[in-house]
This record gives sequence, C-alpha cells and structure tokens, in this order.
Amino acid sequence: MNATAYERRVLENNLRKALEREEFFLHYQPQFDIATAEIIGVEALVRWKHPEMGIVSPGEFIPLAEETGLITQIDEWVMQTACAQNKLWQMAGLPPITVAVNLSGQHFIRKNLLDTVSRIIEDTGLDPRYLDLELTESVLMKNAKDTVNTLRALKEIGLHISIDDFGTGYSSLSYLKRFPLDTLKIDQSFVREITTDSDSAAITTAIIAMAHSLKLRVLAEGVETEEQLAFLRDHGCHAMQGFLYSRPLPAGELVRFFEERCAA
Repeated sequence: MNATAYERRVLENNLRKALEREEFFLHYQPQFDIATAEIIGVEALVRWKHPEMGIVSPGEFIPLAEETGLITQIDEWVMQTACAQNKLWQMAGLPPITVAVNLSGQHFIRKNLLDTVSRIIEDTGLDPRYLDLELTESVLMKNAKDTVNTLRALKEIGLHISIDDFGTGYSSLSYLKRFPLDTLKIDQSFVREITTDSDSAAITTAIIAMAHSLKLRVLAEGVETEEQLAFLRDHGCHAMQGFLYSRPLPAGELVRFFEERCAA
C-alpha cells in the first residue's frame, strides 16, 4: 500500500509538470461516413510521453487528472491544440472536417466554459462548425436543467455537440429530446459484440432507431471487422471510427492517410 501511494504521488507530481514541459501530444482517429467511406472528422486523443517513464496510459493519468482537478487544464490544452491543427489542415488545402474533443465533467460545469471555447475559436481562427464537443451521458445528466442552457449557449456559437459512449450511463429520455445535440456515439462495448451477442445487437439497433427519430446522427466507435461494419450499414448507422479503417494517427500521418484515400 505504501509503495502504491508513493507511485501515485510521483505520478501526480509529474502530471502537474507535464503541461509546462510540453510532454502531452495528440493523436487523431479518423471518423468515416459509412455509406461513402469518406473521412468526415477526427477525434483528438491526448497522449503523455514522460522523458523517463515513457508513454503513460490515458487510463492511468486521466482518472488522476480528474481527481486532482488538472483535467480542466488538459482539456483546454487539447481543445486549443486540436482547433489550431484543424485550421492548419484546412490552410494546407485538405477538405474541411470536424475535430472532436472530449470535455470532462469538471470543465463542463465551469462558469467560464463559454468564454474559454469562444477565446480558443477566436485565437485559432477555426470556424466553430468544425469543432465537436463530446460529453458523456453522466456529465449531461448531473444537472440536467442547467445543462440545457449551457448546451444551447454552445450551440449558438455554432459548435457540434455529441454524447460519447451512449448507452453506458444514466439517461433521461425526457431530457434527451430537450438537449440540442447533433450526434450519439455508440459505445464500443456494444459494437464489439453486435455480431455475436443478441443483446448488444438489440441495444445498438434501438440506439440507431432512436437517433433517427430524434433526427440525430449516430456514430459507432470501435469498429474492427467487416461484419460489424455491414451490420451498422444495414441498420442505418451514419458514421464509424475504429481500427477496421484506421488507428489513431499523429497529425503528419493523418495528412498522408487523407491524401492517399482521396487519391484512391
């Protein structure tokens, strides 16, 4: 127990210094239109490379960042970096796509969230319609009445709003229809078993049907096989991301990947 506590303190101390030492970097996982296989967006995923510990797993440092409150600083850095990169891609002549950024619950409830997002949009020069903020069901439902107002304010700027990992948290359908959303993302835990487990298939089918009824786009995460893709296509899923088409890529590799697919 003492050793574990010591390791945690060391990791926390290093995490506090990681931003100023510029140890974080982003990978981008492409998102594809299922009907056309065209790249329509990317999800920005934060990574941490410590000079001595090497690559630290997000599953290890993200929960610690949330516990210590450092997650809001990391969120802001990710948003700033991802928006700036997306603007650079557009200036380089790539077709405009959205960049999705995960927003923590702590960041979402901050009173200055709107100011922060507006400042980043202005600083980077990115058209706000090419920024997609992803929030989980649990975050949205913590204070649903206030959430509606916050989401409406963000939508007025012109952003896209997605619910990440849909189906794994607590939802109120009465509030879901009031939230000004654009996309539901089906969690990969359902996608992984849609061709082998009838319950996962039923849940996935229901989410797609509900999204259609609410006039929302639906994107499936973690697509790894042609069979999964065929199931999603047959049931009307709009978009996907996953290793079947591409793993998360550094910014430079993404440009080459984009150009290769456009040339094909």
